[in-house]
Order: sequence, then structure tokens, then C-alpha cells
Amino acid sequence: MAKLHISTDWWTAPAEAENGNLILVTGRRNMQNVRDTQKYIYRLEMTWTYEPDTKGMPDLETSTLMEKVQDAIEDCFMKDPTAVVTGIYTGDGLRNWVFYARSLHIFQRKINEVLSTFPELPLSFHAEEDPDWEEYDEMCQTEIQDEEL
Repeated sequence: MAKLHISTDWWTAPAEAENGNLILVTGRRNMQNVRDTQKYIYRLEMTWTYEPDTKGMPDLETSTLMEKVQDAIEDCFMKDPTAVVTGIYTGDGLRNWVFYARSLHIFQRKINEVLSTFPELPLSFHAEEDPDWEEYDEMCQTEIQDEEL
């Protein structure tokens, strides 16, 4: 069986929270081949609550640590694509990673392995079935197309 190719093509676009604060939406492009497997049916959200600056963004120390966590997550799931990060939302005091996974149990084990290398982080998790990738489709609507520039 051929290894599943996971896109490394990302886009970022601004969005707005209900209170008017900036939310940066970062999405992964070209995920159709992953969707077509029909095996990534669980959507998981990992949310990091932080003390925001006046614009709702994390401070430099927090954002640097968030990027280290992001890199560790990417390394883990690129080696073993049991889950894939499809979107990252940052702003209004929250960073929210969205994953699609094949198994909740394996995702939990893998993410715990990744996070064990970091100090305790202010994270919460939510999971539900989303076999049609409805959240992903909704997120992709925020991407700014070239003709919109």
C-alpha cells in the first residue's frame, strides 16, 4: 500500500470574532486525497487558552511555544498519518487546532506522546464524528482567492 501524501500547502486569512477581534485562520490545501480514503471521520479540536494582548493575539513567548508544539505535532503525524491537522485558528485569546483522525484512541495516544515533551499546557479537547468534513469545508470558505486580492 502506498503511503498517503499529506499536503504541506497552507494559506492564512483574517477573520473576525463575534466581538470584533482578529482571528487568523490557517488552513491546509489539497486534502481531497485524504478525504477520499473515507477513513478520517473524527474531527478533533485542541484548544489552547492564553492571555491575549489588546488585539487578541498571544505574546511572543506564548506564540513561540505554540509554534514548537505545532512543529512537534506535524513531525508526529507526518511520520504516522493517523491524524492530520487541517486548520489552525489563532486570536481572541484562543488557538484552536483542528484535526481529522482515523481513530480517537490512537490520536489520544499520539498527542499525549507529543505533548509529554512540553510543560503542562492550558489545553482542552473536543471530538465528534465529521465524516463529510463539514468544518473543513466551512473553514476553506475563508480563504482569500487570488482574484479577491
